[in-house]
Amino acid sequence: MADTLRRLLIANRGEIAVRVARAARDLGIESVSVHSAADGDSRHVDAADRSVCIGPAAASASYLRRDLLVHVAEATGCDAVHPGYGFLSEDTEFARQVGDAGLAWVGPSPEAISTMGDKAEARAVATAAGVPVVPGTEGVLTSERAAVEFGREHGFPILLKARAGGGGKGMRIVSDADELPSVLSLARQEAAGAFGDDSMYVERYLPRVRHVEVQVLGDNHGTVVALGERDCSVQRRHQKVVEEAPADLPGETRHQMCQTAVRLAEAVDYRGAGTVEFLVDVDTGAYYFIEMNTRIQVEHPVTEEITGVDLVAWQLRVAAGERLAALNYEPRGNAMEFRITAEDPARNFAPSPGRLTVFEVPDGPGVRCDTHCYPGYVVPPYYDSLLAKLVIRGRDRSEVVQRARRALREFRVQGVATTVGFHQWLLEQPEFLAGTHTTGYLADFAGTGSMLQEEVT
Repeated sequence: MADTLRRLLIANRGEIAVRVARAARDLGIESVSVHSAADGDSRHVDAADRSVCIGPAAASASYLRRDLLVHVAEATGCDAVHPGYGFLSEDTEFARQVGDAGLAWVGPSPEAISTMGDKAEARAVATAAGVPVVPGTEGVLTSERAAVEFGREHGFPILLKARAGGGGKGMRIVSDADELPSVLSLARQEAAGAFGDDSMYVERYLPRVRHVEVQVLGDNHGTVVALGERDCSVQRRHQKVVEEAPADLPGETRHQMCQTAVRLAEAVDYRGAGTVEFLVDVDTGAYYFIEMNTRIQVEHPVTEEITGVDLVAWQLRVAAGERLAALNYEPRGNAMEFRITAEDPARNFAPSPGRLTVFEVPDGPGVRCDTHCYPGYVVPPYYDSLLAKLVIRGRDRSEVVQRARRALREFRVQGVATTVGFHQWLLEQPEFLAGTHTTGYLADFAGTGSMLQEEVT
């Protein structure tokens, strides 16, 4: 490993930068982190062997500066760049610039990123590979009339989705033809602001679904493997809140879904870590491809916990040319990840930046906490509000739930509002405990006012 990758630039911040730095050190690779002026006291600065300030607080002037990041990698003698998740992790141009500079990109090829990042093109590739997709328009939406005609043919409601979308941005449900013009306009505005592209496409809306994703890993020698699946159905505004592995699926469905994910990854010569995401219709058991994330996922630790595979280390191994033939794993037990964010559930999850006067993370058997925070750390208002990922492992789901209750009681944060109390509330809800919840579960609570403020503060 040291002969091919000696020094790594981590082009990200926060807990994922800490995570990558640790994996690099385990493999004997030096790391260089980057930070904005607002992040000088973040733990990811000290986690690396060296850190470079790349600009002011605004991400557009620091973490999103492709040219500057490549320059820092070259100036510090790096051999490779790991983009983490978010920011430029799925940016085709950045991946291309890294390669043009003679550096190894820890991720898939620019072509694979481009293909799977274009949701309409990804649907076409999936269809050609025999992967089931949600019924939708072929290519991008050309007019309001085309969307209306689709709705009348397949039935309302329908789902508008941004061609370059992700994270739920630019995604809107349309109940009937009358509201389509206004909703389409809002979706286009949101997509243009988030991605610089207001192109949309339409899918049939499936009201009762679970969100299940398959973790894949490919090498540079044509091998792709699936490392099981995760259920990510607990969501707010299309953003994942809790993830668990394995999903509650029939054995044959799990096998078919994993094989389908591998087939899709092979169709784009995929290398590195990626996630193929599906919707599972709870009424019929049918599953449909919706998108592929061409990067490491926030929730990757739940797969690591049940397989024993260090996914970030294998990202680096693949970038160094290693073959996946050396990868051995046997899934065991269950795991859940709870995203602890600086948000106030009592104020509709409004961001809550500020100084952490107390920050005590739980530990003990089966408890893992990935974080970049510490007592006295100032949570900046400029970036994602994630403070920590609390990952719980157990022999089965019931042990995970009970262990998570204990760990959340031990998780002490003062100075900012957090979602710790929200997760405690969730772990007492019958639907979640029974595993019968769908992606609309939390929205249903919000709509009925059943999620009481005193329960989540």
